[in-house]
Amino acid sequence: MDIQRSILLVALAIVSYLMVLQWNEDYGQAALPASASATVGGTPAALADTPIASNAGDDVPTATGEANTQLAAPVAVSDELIRVRTDVLDLAIDPKGGDIVQLTLPKYPRRQDRPEVPFQLFDNGGERIYLAQSGLIGSNAPDKSSGRALWNSAQRSYTLADGQDQLVVELTYAESGVNYVKRFTFERGQYDLGVTYKIDNQSGQAWSGNFYAQLKRDNSADPSSTTATGTATYLGAAMWTANEPYKKVKMGDMDEKSLRETVQGGWVAWLQHYFVTAWVPSKDSTNTVQTRKDGQGNYIIGFTGPQLSVASGASVETGATLYAGPKIQDHLKALSPGLELTVDYGILWFIAQPIFWLLQHIHSLLGNWGWSIIVLTIIIKLAFFPLSAASYKSMARMRAVSPKLQALKEQHGDDRQKMSQAMMELYKKEKINPLGGCLPILVQMPVFLALYWTLLESVEMRQAPWLLWITDLSIKDPFFLLPIIMGATMFIQQQLNPTPPDPMQAKVMKLMPIIFTFFFLWFPAGLVLYWVVNNCLSIAQQWYITRRIEAATAKA
Repeated sequence: MDIQRSILLVALAIVSYLMVLQWNEDYGQAALPASASATVGGTPAALADTPIASNAGDDVPTATGEANTQLAAPVAVSDELIRVRTDVLDLAIDPKGGDIVQLTLPKYPRRQDRPEVPFQLFDNGGERIYLAQSGLIGSNAPDKSSGRALWNSAQRSYTLADGQDQLVVELTYAESGVNYVKRFTFERGQYDLGVTYKIDNQSGQAWSGNFYAQLKRDNSADPSSTTATGTATYLGAAMWTANEPYKKVKMGDMDEKSLRETVQGGWVAWLQHYFVTAWVPSKDSTNTVQTRKDGQGNYIIGFTGPQLSVASGASVETGATLYAGPKIQDHLKALSPGLELTVDYGILWFIAQPIFWLLQHIHSLLGNWGWSIIVLTIIIKLAFFPLSAASYKSMARMRAVSPKLQALKEQHGDDRQKMSQAMMELYKKEKINPLGGCLPILVQMPVFLALYWTLLESVEMRQAPWLLWITDLSIKDPFFLLPIIMGATMFIQQQLNPTPPDPMQAKVMKLMPIIFTFFFLWFPAGLVLYWVVNNCLSIAQQWYITRRIEAATAKA
């Protein structure tokens, strides 16, 4: 009978495993859009010219930084976009307004199994609306609520050639005797680009206006999110202030009311999983930061610079830096103070930051993030060795006195009060701390949670392979073998622990390896790898200590 039950349980386990694998194959990865595999003239269809209608009055703030209340008729974007390609950016500029309306990242595939399909950050209506806008506003400036400037370009395609370190794209516009040049400056290997305006006033009268820059996005889901554990990464806006170097501005906050603050320098940004876009003005300028929603329900965060005055016959330049790319902390920190905080490690950032720093240095030696996690686990285990040893000694002593506890239970029967008193006396006599075995787990939990956010938020882990079937440490194990191994190691470790005296508690403890196995199925493989290695080290340490305690008890 026992053999039949065992066979049935094994068969049920195998069938369940195969069903989970099939589910993962059918629903585990988000499907690529139909346009991702198509091309238009050699350009991915995701970057094909797909004009959308926009409302000029919505897009253009007033000179004071507030939203326009006057709504202009919808204005269609131009039919032909200006293409720019560098080694790390592939983008499109709309001549109507000179906005960046499409941008992909060739170094970051959307999916690991489709390396030819780059991740798309900016989009002008294909899958979502997400734009980087900038312009000049004022009574005689080119961007007005009734319409935006139509810029001219010498060519429709620009490419950073091999051996070329800088690419400059210039757009020109002239109106009422004032000549404008909008210049985009790209550097090799950089995700930040300069956006500047040159205002050459030959009109015979003074010119005045304001520079503005903003990010516009709809409320669609985060296409870069890989979480399936119920803990979603932050999707929304953020900004820098003197009091808060990292201030989140959630979409729900924009639904309730518009924000307007005066800030010197700083930055405004839009965050999603692994990637960030940010406008960074001059650190010496005083700007009006504002959020609002347009008539189509899109969310806008941006800033309006101080008023510019250009005398007749004079010229002035103004502008800002736009970052659009991965959350690489060193790059972000060099760009503007506090911008590196967009790599959001949550409330345990003070633990996560040192963990990432150490992990990064280990990786610089090993060159593989999986082996780096294993070495990091060993270092953390060594750091907690004295505390773990004390706890394992306590558990070993409790295991050694288990026969005495069973004798007390038989002696006192159902008298819980006498049983508790007898247990406390026994613990005191044997110098056992009944809570000592909980300390390793309690101490490791903050480190575990901090490491979870480190692996979840660090773009360096995205699509990073370890070995064999683990080709991406930032997502779940495709065959769920690591979680199963983790559950097995947890079961082995449990056998080294003393059996709880309460029968119900003992049954619950037996179920814990199964519960944790299912719980870890959708955790990032890198995190499960850490837990497996940690369990194996704990088993070795606990086994050694338990054998020593039991040997000493037998001699006594």
